[in-house]
Amino acid sequence: MTEIREFGWDDYDAVVRVWATAGREVVPRAELEAKLTRDPELFLVAERDGRIAGVVMGTYDGRRGWILRLAVDPAHRRGGIATRLVGELEARFRAIGCPRVNLLVMPDNEAGLRFWQRLGYLPMPDVLCTKPLPLLLES
Repeated sequence: MTEIREFGWDDYDAVVRVWATAGREVVPRAELEAKLTRDPELFLVAERDGRIAGVVMGTYDGRRGWILRLAVDPAHRRGGIATRLVGELEARFRAIGCPRVNLLVMPDNEAGLRFWQRLGYLPMPDVLCTKPLPLLLES
């Protein structure tokens, strides 16, 4: 039986393991602390047999929802965990009035793109631009 629930700090090490075994970049604890001040109900884990088997992080800026860092432990793939995580996240987005959800798929991730398309997500011709901002340290 798989339970989908909100992330708790006791889950952090297990979530790091899932991200690492799935080949995903690990979100540092400090970044998660900042994220969780905004919408902690949008950071979900899938627990199976007492272990974290999957994770997805969502965020809502008041206009659009974003799905980030979906990952399932390779030992638990092809069992519907990712679909259930996304379904629960979408339900939570609807509950807070989110009208549209976006996500990013790396260009070489063909399996990921097929997964998202099966769930109704359509590729858009947008171009992603990014700029790292240096953090200002308080003195």
